[in-house]
Amino acid sequence: MPWDPDQYLAYADERALPFHHLVAAVAHLQPARVLDVGCGPGALTATLLERWPGAEIRGIDDSTEMIELAKRRALTDRLSFELADVMEWLPEKPIELVLSNACFHWIEDHGRLLDHLVSLMTPSATLAFQVPANHDRPSHVILAELCGSDRWRPELRGAFRVHVEKPEWYIRKLDTRGFDAITWQTTYLHHLAGDNPVLEWVKGTTLRPILDRLDEAQTAKFLAEYGTRLRKAYPERGGVTVFPFTRTFVVANR
Repeated sequence: MPWDPDQYLAYADERALPFHHLVAAVAHLQPARVLDVGCGPGALTATLLERWPGAEIRGIDDSTEMIELAKRRALTDRLSFELADVMEWLPEKPIELVLSNACFHWIEDHGRLLDHLVSLMTPSATLAFQVPANHDRPSHVILAELCGSDRWRPELRGAFRVHVEKPEWYIRKLDTRGFDAITWQTTYLHHLAGDNPVLEWVKGTTLRPILDRLDEAQTAKFLAEYGTRLRKAYPERGGVTVFPFTRTFVVANR
């Protein structure tokens, strides 16, 4: 699935907030090796060099476009980026801190994902991640309705799926794998400017697998229909559109 780094980075500041809050929750740690799963264009991963000046920082992502951009930031031997599928990636040495910011919802089987991550980690490692929990909001409800409509179902069957569990699920599953986990949810009220900014936001992430299935003419029609409904669901007031976005955070110590 191709990604557009420029479209993704259109709201870089807003997308960075959960990453910084996740890192703050594990700021007391002093890991020697840190893995950022789903590192994207690498700018946030690079900030970990200052946070853990003695650590080796590795970022992995399965997007060629994102990794090509991220590798430009690897200006020190302590920071590296690699094109990889997390479910197949293996480190040279066990990892002490695994971070992931808005990546795991692209992976279908979270039980298998957790098992694989545990196999990469040291006996006293920490796993910290956040996933979107916004699937009951209009942005996602409208999208699910469109993909399931008579008009779009033939082209988009199975393109939009929700791969996120409840916070309690992560606690139970991590407990059985020897982790003491805490979870919480935060709803960010993003103030977005521009014309139909929620549409521009989802074009950088949620819409990627959907647009990948449509040709140019179909894409224009789909975005017009989806955009009209988003504009009604998220009206602009005073030049600002408020976009509530809920995320689930998990920090688990082994």
